[in-house]
Amino acid sequence: MATAAAVAFVVYSCQRKLEVADEDMTDTPVMTVDSMYVIQTENGKIQMRMEADIMERYQRGDTLTFELFPKGIAVYGYNEDGLLESEILADNAKHSKFRDGRESWSAFGNVILKNVMNQEIMETDTLYWDQKNEKLYTDCYVRMYSPDGFMQGYGMESDQKAKNSVILKPFNSYGYVVQDSTDVAIDTVNFIGPLQKK
Repeated sequence: MATAAAVAFVVYSCQRKLEVADEDMTDTPVMTVDSMYVIQTENGKIQMRMEADIMERYQRGDTLTFELFPKGIAVYGYNEDGLLESEILADNAKHSKFRDGRESWSAFGNVILKNVMNQEIMETDTLYWDQKNEKLYTDCYVRMYSPDGFMQGYGMESDQKAKNSVILKPFNSYGYVVQDSTDVAIDTVNFIGPLQKK
């Protein structure tokens, strides 16, 4: 008799309809990737490497898909010979894909852009990458350190490898001249062999 009552209870309790959640699901990622590691190559040569602790992909209707990197991102660019040329580090990043085929990248929060070969380091709060025109730019405050000195100002434009960075509205910048003509700069990131003693 007890078994029949238990079966009747289970059958009766399973007949209830499930309630539909009223929450807006557009703020929920459709995909999450932990420890992301991406390499882009062309003809067997590395062009770009990207690392992120977390990537979250969101979809808002049919018009826009975007990916957030809430725990930071590191992007490494390589030249034609496969040597490391540039680095971008940021606390956060966003990659948006639009229905018309456009894409946009933005990095924000303690953005550091390095050109390893030119020994230049640029710091800013927000950086944009125009993939179509192969250009990096920002309208924010920028500090740039190089072997030629220190520059600061508002706004910056550069090619996507950070070879030719230009501060658009500089102020209070200075440069210095190295008098030693025998001074040799060594690319310690790509250098293979023993380092010189100082």
